[in-house]
Amino acid sequence: MINTKFKLNAICIAMLVSTPLAYAEQENTTDVNNDVEVIQVTGIRSALSKSASIKQDSSGVVDAISAEDIGKLPDTNLAESLQRISGVSIDRANNEGNQVTVRGFGPSFNLVTLNGRQMPNSSVLQEAGVSRSFNFREIAAESVSGVSVYKTGKANVASGGIGATIDISTAKPFDYDGFKAFANVKAIKDTSSEKSNITPEVSGMISQTFADDMFGVLLSVSHSERESGRERVGTSQGWVKNRANPDGVDSSAIDTSVNPTGTYWVPWTPEMERFETERTRDNAQLVLQFAPTDNITATFDYTLSRFEEISETNKMTFWFDNPGGTADQNGTLLDITNANDELNFWAWELYEKKENDSFGLNLAWQASDSLKLSFDAHDSTSHSNPDGNTAETIANLKNIPGSVDLIGANFSTEVPRITVDDSSLPGGAYNTDNIVSDLYQRRGYEMENNIKQYHASGMWENLNSGAISAIHFGAMYTDYQIDTYLSEQFSFVDVPLESLGMTFDDATGFADKFSGSDQLFPYIPRFSAQDFVGIVKNEGLFREPDISTNGVQEQTLAFYVSLDVSTEFNDIPIDMNVGVRYESTDVTGYSVKPAIVALNYRHAEELRPVYAAEATPQELEGEYTRILPNLDLSADLDNGYKARFSYSRTLARAGIDAMFPSTTINARPEGPFNASQGNPNLLPITSDNFDFSFEWYGNDGSYASVGYFKKFVENFIGAGVVQGTLDDINGEPLRDPSVNPRPGCPDSSDTPNPACMSQASDPVVTFDISTPDNLQNREVDGWELNGQYMIEDTGFGVVANYTLVNSDEEFEPYNFDQTIALAGLSDSGNLVGFYENDDFQVRLAYNWRDEFLLSLGTEPTFTEAYGQLDFNFNYTINESYSVNFDALNLTDETVRRHGRFSEQLISAEQYGPRYSIGFTAKW
Repeated sequence: MINTKFKLNAICIAMLVSTPLAYAEQENTTDVNNDVEVIQVTGIRSALSKSASIKQDSSGVVDAISAEDIGKLPDTNLAESLQRISGVSIDRANNEGNQVTVRGFGPSFNLVTLNGRQMPNSSVLQEAGVSRSFNFREIAAESVSGVSVYKTGKANVASGGIGATIDISTAKPFDYDGFKAFANVKAIKDTSSEKSNITPEVSGMISQTFADDMFGVLLSVSHSERESGRERVGTSQGWVKNRANPDGVDSSAIDTSVNPTGTYWVPWTPEMERFETERTRDNAQLVLQFAPTDNITATFDYTLSRFEEISETNKMTFWFDNPGGTADQNGTLLDITNANDELNFWAWELYEKKENDSFGLNLAWQASDSLKLSFDAHDSTSHSNPDGNTAETIANLKNIPGSVDLIGANFSTEVPRITVDDSSLPGGAYNTDNIVSDLYQRRGYEMENNIKQYHASGMWENLNSGAISAIHFGAMYTDYQIDTYLSEQFSFVDVPLESLGMTFDDATGFADKFSGSDQLFPYIPRFSAQDFVGIVKNEGLFREPDISTNGVQEQTLAFYVSLDVSTEFNDIPIDMNVGVRYESTDVTGYSVKPAIVALNYRHAEELRPVYAAEATPQELEGEYTRILPNLDLSADLDNGYKARFSYSRTLARAGIDAMFPSTTINARPEGPFNASQGNPNLLPITSDNFDFSFEWYGNDGSYASVGYFKKFVENFIGAGVVQGTLDDINGEPLRDPSVNPRPGCPDSSDTPNPACMSQASDPVVTFDISTPDNLQNREVDGWELNGQYMIEDTGFGVVANYTLVNSDEEFEPYNFDQTIALAGLSDSGNLVGFYENDDFQVRLAYNWRDEFLLSLGTEPTFTEAYGQLDFNFNYTINESYSVNFDALNLTDETVRRHGRFSEQLISAEQYGPRYSIGFTAKW
């Protein structure tokens, strides 16, 4: 595995502090005309100089990326561009940026808007749940003119982000004088894909104004195809406490001074799998503008995105049914064995399709020289898998149970060393004659999220003397509606496999960046999950899925007012913005689901709920109000120095699936007996934010800044677990039919066997019931260090930043009662070097993120430190034509995730570099 450690060493310190500050006595001649720090695109040196001057006059803490030239952002992906901003880190899926973390707050704590409008989101995978978090991979970077990151709250900015509110801006025809157009064609080569194909990416825009700029039309389109692959080694369903026969566990090495109960952890499986993914993305936007007078402008826009991704994977694994082994000092079983078991051969298909549509109308009226009024409305929808196709189709094959003498895995290396003793099985475990069918599963969401938003606003500008320079005011109404349909289907089946066409691939060299990879499984199976389900259908064993329907509606009414003040104190220019936002939100959560009749002892590893034939609706309501003030102060000092202070209160709303009122049961014979219930009465998470910064600006675009932030966060949502019973349709507690089972049980027939269902003589089940609740408060603070240095008259320059984030309570590995920890909290840094002249632009950018907690469920998942080096080259042929080359992940970095301790492997993923070459024309 490639080492990704990154330190704020002497070189980085010199870049951040010494170099820019050496010019602290230069005369400052910065020209300021905006209030956003912007990283420009075309002409790196010129863009960064403008960035410094704009940062100098910002109100509050607002960072941005702006496309100075149409169709060109610094990176090929929006999230990957955002990570260059201090305090912003990204999560990657399939080695591509998809969601962002800001100042340690993960995707669910950040709000994404499009042209100031809240955007909907939908998802398909059951394990991903229902999230508000926008996925940046769904929008092509070429269609975006800028992205602003509001790290401190403002009264006129939509609420919903504690980490940040991120606003994506797109172009309008009145942004240009007359005719403007561009076209870009790229060829992309992803080395991670076995198919070795070159895929296309095409984008373009055309804009024109008519009738002396009274009318304007803009159309932008893009089409992208990508083929990618992934080699993964890991475990399934994480590591479980004390899941083994105690007589088979050697716990003598456990350090009882930190683990006094001698708790040990065992995984369900070791596994290795190969993914192949095909993705198609289409984006388009049509913008019409009409200005009948100099004082009135009407804008209509329609934004479309279509996203489709299909992944196929085959997995080689086995299941530890009765594990034993030796624990290390932490309690992790490193060398695990299981006698008389079998291997498992899985096939998976993941299908994701999204249709996003947004219709918007904006009216702007300059009512007088000092008063401007506007009205903005939009109706936006995100619909996942609208064609009804299932997100996940899964098939498993296996050896005859008990036919393999011994299975084992040693987790002392980065990936496990696998042991399989199949010497007594004629032909071996990988002989298809020794493989039989086991199960199939289909599951996933269809989801529709609609947002209707209406925003009336105004600004009064003081054209006379006085400290108050402007007053902003407005009202906003948001109707947020999400409906989800979860499809679940699971059956053990016995079907013939002759027509399946199963083969095996040699796994030599698989995941070879990780230690221990030379002793993985020797083969990976190759067959289709869809073909297996086809056999099930031909045998008449296919079962229609169960559908769970849940939804949430939030209706929010907001009013706000803010003042801009410009004054002096002891001859020091002072700028101030003070505002307040009032919000009232009504929440309704609903579930439509049949009541539970009984538990069915269907399989030695399954207790399945049996539901009534008719579904019954359940609805719960909640409400809350919040007042969100803000104050921004900045002082222009001598010699290019500037000091600023900001205070704001912001909020992030509760997760959607946490508010579904339905009950879900996941039970196995002998346990665990788990259940979960939602809570629509959850309060929003609120944060009181304080920001301080001290900055210096030179006259050549060089600058240095040091910022400190502190957040006092209330109402963190965690899983409150209580033990209790759950009632059946008749109001009686559910009982366990697997204890002292009756003759003929378990029975996997599609029609439940009455003898295998709960009866009055069976023992009552005590469930661990997980219910989300507002449990705790937290404090988060950190430092943001920025430096930018232009080497005069050489064309060379460097940009560096580093963010340190801390919390008053982080995850404690031996605290088994901890239900809340801040996911996404981590340090991060960027180092960018560039050179440019009239013909060439060259940029080398390194981004690093420290280890962070990815999620905290029953057991935690950590993502280990990751650093990536990217390269960009652009050659300008003439004013109209240019060519560019991009190389991502040059050093072939890998991703590794673990559980409570580093030895508890969750996932080790290996990808490869990605290259693209493109040609751009503009007119």
